[in-house]
Amino acid sequence: MTYDVSALRAQFPALKAGIAHFDGPGGTQTPTPVIKAIADALGNPLSVWGTVAPGEVNAERIVADFRRAMGDLLGADPTGIVFGRSATQLTYDLARTLSTRWTAGDEVIVSRLDHDANIRPWIQAAERVGAIVRFAEFDQATGELPPEAVAGLLTRRTRLVAVTGASNLIGTRPDLAAIATLVHDAGALLHVDAVHLAAHATIDVRRLGADFLVCSAYKFFGPHHGVLAADPALLDTLRPDKLAPSSDAVPERFELGTLPYEAMAGTTAAVDFIADIAPDRDGGRRDRLESAYAAIESHESSLREVAELGLYALDGVTCHSRAANRTPTLLLTFQDHAAADAYRFLGTLGVHAPAGSFYALEASRHLGLGDIGGLRVGLSPYNDAEDVERLVAGLTTFLKTPPARDRL
Repeated sequence: MTYDVSALRAQFPALKAGIAHFDGPGGTQTPTPVIKAIADALGNPLSVWGTVAPGEVNAERIVADFRRAMGDLLGADPTGIVFGRSATQLTYDLARTLSTRWTAGDEVIVSRLDHDANIRPWIQAAERVGAIVRFAEFDQATGELPPEAVAGLLTRRTRLVAVTGASNLIGTRPDLAAIATLVHDAGALLHVDAVHLAAHATIDVRRLGADFLVCSAYKFFGPHHGVLAADPALLDTLRPDKLAPSSDAVPERFELGTLPYEAMAGTTAAVDFIADIAPDRDGGRRDRLESAYAAIESHESSLREVAELGLYALDGVTCHSRAANRTPTLLLTFQDHAAADAYRFLGTLGVHAPAGSFYALEASRHLGLGDIGGLRVGLSPYNDAEDVERLVAGLTTFLKTPPARDRL
């Protein structure tokens, strides 16, 4: 079975509007099975989870299915899967909890490549206890974050290293396994922001060596919420703030309030939807997910190459996405035009490629782009060759228009 992008696109009602979506890094469109799963959860009896009433049983099943699905997606123990409102919220909660163990003079390493959600929570938690924060720098020319950039900062006082699985701004995928070895040899913990990575590649938390890993379901066809994966034995050593009567079991002790069961049902459906993309439908869900992501990576890489050929042929275009191993995410700037103007112009053509720094402030500033950033072109599994043609044609026309300053 080959990758059938037309059949895939037919399952996304939003694509019927005719928009060429290159905004996947900010959130993908939603397929019909996910929409249906959310509606079914809300349309059947639903109560606070338990074991007696039908609504309680339905909620219990939804939660268990969600943890198993995310365990399969991330190669993680289902009992170490924590639901959260967002990856940002989960990271803040974890930073506050871990920092109760830190003392003045302890050290935390963050990456200049990261989304601010994997930088600011750690900086603020460190500041409260007098810990020192060190930045691992990525190469401006190549976009690479080599393991050596982390190795040179590790000391016996390092308590945690926070690094991205893939840059949401320029797509760089650091060598997480190599970084994890260095971090653990130094006796520290590794926190990975896989929000961008989870949309494009198979993840195995154990193989990567991540102690904690967060992602967001709405980046891979699901509802808007975050997920934390960790070894349940490690989670059991942590004492987050919680209400006295709420469960102290893992992972429930990290989940505040009544869970949104409909969102969990939608996420399970999103994982199953990805698994069904697999050319090879044999094996369990984890096997099918690995097959599906291999097909997705091949499709997206092919489209990225076509897009790059077209974009590089245009005068005055700079692409800041240059790492050898990266997601199909391109950050573009223009010699005589503002990225925001390109975004607005493309919008009039039904092409959605947003402009900005996308909360990756440190990365944008390190690239010399300030807080403005550039035009981000993010490919998703449902993009096709026609989308890419429309993008390149739109930018070709845009670059022939006078710069905004010349129109004043």
